Amino acid sequence: MSRSFAIADTCFLIDWARYRGRDLLFKLYVVYVPESVLREVKSESTIAWIASRLASGDLALFTETESEVEEARSIVERSRRMPNMPGVDLPEAVCIAVGRRRGYVVLTENRGALKFVELAEDYAGVTIHRSLEILLQLQLRGHLRPDCGDPALRFREYEEDTKHLFPRKDLLNAVAVIRRELCGEAQEVGGA
Repeated sequence: MSRSFAIADTCFLIDWARYRGRDLLFKLYVVYVPESVLREVKSESTIAWIASRLASGDLALFTETESEVEEARSIVERSRRMPNMPGVDLPEAVCIAVGRRRGYVVLTENRGALKFVELAEDYAGVTIHRSLEILLQLQLRGHLRPDCGDPALRFREYEEDTKHLFPRKDLLNAVAVIRRELCGEAQEVGGA
């Protein structure tokens, strides 16, 4: 199966640089890194990982156009006007704008970005994948071996390496998919 194009924000890249299976990401995606995101990265180890993956062609630098930056600024402003929602910052907004314009998958953990795409009808077609969805897909596609004795193990390893905790409900749903699809466990009916 061919890899999809994706565009990643800063926090996503920082987390993945810490993860022991970080290069598995490129089994699923060719990842673009906007210049605005690259400017935010300060960690030497993250910079070294990004540089090595740029050299290999798994990561590619993305230069934002003026119109993409203008659209991103509009996203930032709109997100700040939406009640009860975390705002979207410019680098994440660039990823959303590019995701909409080019059909790239947006790689982020940013709650504001997730919520914005959910609430803004004109951005409903933008696909956002968090690390949780990526780890699930890596297992479903055979790139990361599941542990049927402990179906939460691969997610927990990521949490331990990155100190990024997944929302429990989402994690339980992903573990249920692993149990059902890869471990052959029947789904309980009626909650007995």
